[in-house]
Amino acid sequence: MAERQFCTFYLDGFLFGIEVQQVQEVIRHQAMIRVPLAPKPIGGLINLRGQIVTAIDLRVRLGLPERKCDELPMNVVARSQDGAVSLLVDDIGDVVEVSEKAFEPPPRTLPGEAGELVGGVYKLKDRLLHSLLLDRVIRMPLEDEGLARWSKT
Repeated sequence: MAERQFCTFYLDGFLFGIEVQQVQEVIRHQAMIRVPLAPKPIGGLINLRGQIVTAIDLRVRLGLPERKCDELPMNVVARSQDGAVSLLVDDIGDVVEVSEKAFEPPPRTLPGEAGELVGGVYKLKDRLLHSLLLDRVIRMPLEDEGLARWSKT
């Protein structure tokens, strides 16, 4: 029976996770620089020990309610084919080991684009763990905001 490990985190009270081997590190809130004309889910850029890393606000990306102004996000820094990317989350959970037997396909009730970004759910004792597909999460559609007009010129 195959076991998988997930780095878990919370967004709007829901438990999400990405596979441990995709995680570089977890850090507290970092000051961000906004990027003009960037797609809405791009929270900004952070300086991670001299490396400039794009921060994606997962609440916005998944279509969840925006974080209150006084709530500072945490950073899950993940490794992608293009380098490091920071996922802005509400709170950090634990590393969880799950059995493939606990896996279910993503619920059809997931709103909007969230259905494309969640690869499935794992049934835990007291809740569901929503497994995110990192490669899809970090791919931004050009049609967001005003970027399409710039890319067509």
